[in-house]
Amino acid sequence: MQGTLESNKQKAMAFLTTAFVDKDPDKAIQLYVGSYYRQHNPLVSDGKEGVREYAKRRMVENPNWKMNFKRAIAEGDYVVLHILHEFAQTDLLYAIAPHGRAGVAIFRFEEGKIVEHWDVFQSVPAEAAHENTMF
Repeated sequence: MQGTLESNKQKAMAFLTTAFVDKDPDKAIQLYVGSYYRQHNPLVSDGKEGVREYAKRRMVENPNWKMNFKRAIAEGDYVVLHILHEFAQTDLLYAIAPHGRAGVAIFRFEEGKIVEHWDVFQSVPAEAAHENTMF
């Protein structure tokens, strides 16, 4: 089971990197997505085509998007990634998140492939009420 958990963590990170950083959502879907893809992000259409369209839109809006994976946690069929999303000044999301966005992505796997996705985001503030970081 431990080998599968580690493999699923690596696949989840590779899926996001391939689709959004390497700008190749078709390859990401081919390599890492199962026979279906159930989406829970309300801004993205359901299914493989939904994630493909979303990734292509984000490529145009945020061509310099970088992901810094801070944590990867796996249990059973689920992988949770804690991510710092960073943008260049020319990226659309930079205007609302100049210090980046903290994100948590949750994936469910079936037979070694991603079949379901949830995520939440929060802009990283310039200052905090404490000295802890978001990561």
